[in-house]
Amino acid sequence: MRTLYIDCSMGAAGDMLTAALYELIEDKEAYINKINSIGIKDVTVSAREMTKCGIVGTHMDVLVNGVSEGDEMEHHHEHEHHHDHDHHHDHDHEHHHEEHDHHSHHHSSMRDIEEIIDSLNIPENVKADVKSVYALIAEAESKAHNVPVSEIHFHEVGTMDAIADIVGVCMLINDLSVDKIIASNINVGSGHVHCAHGILPVPAPATAYILRDVPIYSGHIRNELCTPTGAALLKHFATSFGEMPVMKVEKIGYGMGKKDFEQANCVRVFLGETSDNTKEIVELSFNVDDMTAERIAFATERFYDAGAKEVYTVPVGMKKSRPGTLICVMCDRELEETMIGLIFKHTTTLGLRESISKRYTLDREIIKKETAFGEVRIKQSKGYGVVREKYEYEDLARIAKEKNMSIEEVTKLL
Repeated sequence: MRTLYIDCSMGAAGDMLTAALYELIEDKEAYINKINSIGIKDVTVSAREMTKCGIVGTHMDVLVNGVSEGDEMEHHHEHEHHHDHDHHHDHDHEHHHEEHDHHSHHHSSMRDIEEIIDSLNIPENVKADVKSVYALIAEAESKAHNVPVSEIHFHEVGTMDAIADIVGVCMLINDLSVDKIIASNINVGSGHVHCAHGILPVPAPATAYILRDVPIYSGHIRNELCTPTGAALLKHFATSFGEMPVMKVEKIGYGMGKKDFEQANCVRVFLGETSDNTKEIVELSFNVDDMTAERIAFATERFYDAGAKEVYTVPVGMKKSRPGTLICVMCDRELEETMIGLIFKHTTTLGLRESISKRYTLDREIIKKETAFGEVRIKQSKGYGVVREKYEYEDLARIAKEKNMSIEEVTKLL
């Protein structure tokens, strides 16, 4: 499975994600020509080499009428984290942007943004992705300022340079044609940011809202590392968050931020192949000392019928030296609530324990073999450098009964 893994140990921003993905593509010149010809008004995008802590990567320069918003604002993650409703904040000091400020400091509604996106010469599915990312940001701003989404007006996030960042990421992901995108837990930074409302904690309210249900953490670097745009792009595209899966890496990309820290300020991406046989599963375990073997067997059948991957029992000693049984039910996470209900319905336990584990499996298929006894099925398993084959028990048993032989005798003759 073609997989993209995004390392967010230094947060994420639109331009950094664009630069990292840009390093993965073959024809880099074609991408630059393409992004500069799709119709983003007054915008010129270019890529340049940049080094952080001895690591060489790419930094994307986005100029509007020849001026870089990043240079003007001196942002940590460049030019994308200022919003209307007086929500203008910088990473180091407060900026109050007036209407007469330099290029594109205008106010754009969500409808304005959608009209700009619709006018671009990009595929419809890419336009849909861009609109979805902006919708996440608009919803977060709506919650942060307690105003309807229709009344949200983007300040710098709505300018053409920020559109270039979001469109760039959406275009590159579309061109890479990956099957799965996984992101690491996100370092949002720490400390505070200054804005027109006062001093706000990191992550800022909009970023925090977007990253609900996403694993985040605060590191030792006292700066805002994840912007709302970076958060929205990750939330929209990542299918899961967590550790890097086992994968055969083909390419690695580094997207550099502008500011320097003791840790390389970059987003790192890995493109490669993963097997679809690594999955998180839930282990639900509980002890009983007042169930008969028949009732345990019946409950086990119900668990399997509901989709349990495995059910096993272990004899245990319980309170007052009573012999009991530890029952463990393993299932996919989406079946957890169903399985919990069945456990309480079919067993006498008053409580259970949950453990989340990773399940690694070999790829499996059934192949057929013609033998002197007819067709016999063989279960073949492959993966991690291992190949295993095993005759299906039902076929061996059928032949043994028909020929009045032992299973061992049948196996030797196949």
